[in-house]
Amino acid sequence: MTVLEERTSAHPPPAVPPAAPPSVTTRSRLAELGAIRRLAHDGPAPGATAQQHARGRLTARERIELLLDAGSFTEIEPLRRHRATGFGLEARRPYTDGVVTGWGTVHGRTVFTYAHDFRIFGGALGEAHAAKIHKVMDLALAAGAPLVSLNDGAGARIQEGVSALAGYGGIFTRNVAASGVTPQISVMLGPCAGGAAYSPALTDFVFMVRGISQMFVTGPDVVRTVTGEQVTHEALGGADVHAAVSGVAAAAYDDEAACLEDVRHLLSLLPSNNRELPPHETPSDDPERRCEALLDLVPAEPNRSYDIRRVIEEIADDGEYFEVQPDWAANLVCALVRLDGHVTGVVANQPAAMAGVLDIDAAEKGARFVRFCDAFNIPLVTLVDVPGFLPGVGQEHAGIIRHGAKLLYAYCEATVPRVSVVLRKAYGGAYIVMDSRSIGADLALAWPTNEIAVMGAEGAANVVFRREIAAADDPGAVRARRIEQYRSELMHPYYAAERGLVDDVVDPRDTRAVLIRSLAMLRAKHADVPSRKHGNPPL
Repeated sequence: MTVLEERTSAHPPPAVPPAAPPSVTTRSRLAELGAIRRLAHDGPAPGATAQQHARGRLTARERIELLLDAGSFTEIEPLRRHRATGFGLEARRPYTDGVVTGWGTVHGRTVFTYAHDFRIFGGALGEAHAAKIHKVMDLALAAGAPLVSLNDGAGARIQEGVSALAGYGGIFTRNVAASGVTPQISVMLGPCAGGAAYSPALTDFVFMVRGISQMFVTGPDVVRTVTGEQVTHEALGGADVHAAVSGVAAAAYDDEAACLEDVRHLLSLLPSNNRELPPHETPSDDPERRCEALLDLVPAEPNRSYDIRRVIEEIADDGEYFEVQPDWAANLVCALVRLDGHVTGVVANQPAAMAGVLDIDAAEKGARFVRFCDAFNIPLVTLVDVPGFLPGVGQEHAGIIRHGAKLLYAYCEATVPRVSVVLRKAYGGAYIVMDSRSIGADLALAWPTNEIAVMGAEGAANVVFRREIAAADDPGAVRARRIEQYRSELMHPYYAAERGLVDDVVDPRDTRAVLIRSLAMLRAKHADVPSRKHGNPPL
């Protein structure tokens, strides 16, 4: 029996392999190695691949081919096999142990990846499986390159007991060690339950595909047993749930190819690590281009709605932007754009959703995006049109104070270049939180339609002139007069500029050019920070 026949049989190999017979040559060993590599590459029996496709899912290697540049993948430890015994495992020792690991390039830049192979042990994590993931994570951190995980696994390999479970601890520790050092992206392409769901939660972005991706800590059966609630896998933790309800996912897609194409696009906007600037592209769009459409896109009346994404399109190079979490907390838009070829993070209130008010979800969404941009040297532009924080018992009891403070903390802590532009209304504490000059914005600009004040004129008049209005013979007339007085004295477009709280009032059509010039000036910005182990944000 040849070594290949012995390794592919149902019996475990002997502890000490027999000596090679004299007839063995280098060429015969190479032929044997080639056959073993084909086994590792092709995976289990052809039926397993057909079953994976029948589930509507690609194989691990097919996914890697979509993610990386053609022909760039270099695999690590393809011949790794587990050493567990019991429960029949000693008779099943496939190569790769159910995870394909290695590195390649995306748009010519190095990216590390690992992909669970659901055809082998259902992609479940065992000791050898975990060791392979640990190694590729360590290499990504050492090389200063992004890591993309392609997740399609059934959790811990129960037959291996606590050894498998401990493997997750090593993954979590490495997720945290790489946080803010190298970008980490999780792509959910199958089930992810229990403790396994926490690794994606620790990464920077989570992508999901409708119909095949599910994430939950406790599955439908446990939920039904404990609470009596009847729920499907998709309704409990499907792609749309996490993209629009929980906020776990950055985006949801209809198919794997579209999902992985967007992952490639996102990687093209990110630096390889926190010691580099984001990649610059030579722009085809004129940096001095005037944005004539902005005069009509944004109504001067503060209570009229519009779509802030149209404003972002006008300002960005070639009208292109990558929005993060577009379906969750839609009242705040977070996007990556290029301005004169330089990647920039944009945070903007969205008047088309909840009038652009800040609530708990919006504050969390904005805070995480701001901290990501700050960690990876991505300048921040904030477009402000905010009426305040969302009032209500539900918001107060759910902790709007604590959650709103997360966004405030993130901005105050950020040391990247920061430019804010007040488009229309900017009221109360929400104005301060949205990167106002007072919390460290390098430049604070405003359009001539701005209204920066403690609150709207109507509310202010009701408070300040309450007794006068109540005692008047014609309360309506007095109230109208006082509203106009408050607006003309304290809310005119130049009030904040006169007091140095706004650096300039700019023509909306010049917004793109002014932002590009401002960020160019700030590109070499250096900020000294206090010496400390770490801050204590209101988590």
